Amino acid sequence: MAPLAAHAQSNPVFVLNSLEASVSVIDPVTWKEVKRIPTGKEPHHLYLTPDEKSLIIANALSDSLLFVDPKTAEVQRTVRGILDPYQLRFSPDMKWFVTAANRLNHVDIYHWDGTAMTLAKRIATGKTPSHVWIDSKSSTVYATMQDSDELVAIDLLTQALKWRSKTGAMPADVFGTPDDKFLLIGLTGGEGVEVYDVTGREPRLVQMLKTGKGAHAFRGAGDKRHVFVSNRVADTISKIDYQTMTVVESYPAPSGPDCMDLSADGRYIYVASRWAKKLTVIDTRTRQVVRQVKVGKSPHGVWTLDHAARQ
Repeated sequence: MAPLAAHAQSNPVFVLNSLEASVSVIDPVTWKEVKRIPTGKEPHHLYLTPDEKSLIIANALSDSLLFVDPKTAEVQRTVRGILDPYQLRFSPDMKWFVTAANRLNHVDIYHWDGTAMTLAKRIATGKTPSHVWIDSKSSTVYATMQDSDELVAIDLLTQALKWRSKTGAMPADVFGTPDDKFLLIGLTGGEGVEVYDVTGREPRLVQMLKTGKGAHAFRGAGDKRHVFVSNRVADTISKIDYQTMTVVESYPAPSGPDCMDLSADGRYIYVASRWAKKLTVIDTRTRQVVRQVKVGKSPHGVWTLDHAARQ
């Protein structure tokens, strides 16, 4: 445990307990849960506000957003009337806030004024919107449809649907390369990641990367070259070089690895072990599990302020 202790960070690690309506707050020095905060029903994902003063926890079944201080873990406020916010993301230009309604089959686009959000457009989509990605120009929202096996693109300025395209089985998370040329789609119903060229009028499937059964969530490695993907059925995490589009590393990740965050130095992966009620810490140098922390039921989103860059 010595290397992990040497890389101790100052800000807490947050883990959402989706089936317990709570968030576990973990001390990254002692690696113990120090606090469990009640949330709304089914918190799945979380995202930092553009001013970095609030961590937003999206409570899908309670139609609400919980704002928490990312440094102190103190609750700041609750915003209600946000319908089914399963997954969420701010645009890079910080003008738009987008949510995917997993059970209600729509994507919502909100104006963001730095404090509050105002609904601009509710867009009917395919069945079970899962994850969203916004390009670097803040011009296009991409969203996967988990149960209709589709990828859709939405023009962010006009809030109009640009196109929809079939994908492999149960597309989940989506990750875009920094040049906006390629999208990677994790296939939870398959054994890997689809790669699409999105520079044309319609997406073009260019490659299938075999990573492991149940490819699900992405996390950039912070070096603008690699991205991690959790393989929820295979109990592994794969590292993809998205310049060469090859799988370059694999790490053991027990009990249904799902969402991840990465330590500021890029060495440690913090991953939710969905079926074991634990946060698992993996050393990417030794490819070993170095710590597990007990949390609540069905842990999903994982986040810390002391993280590596997202791409």
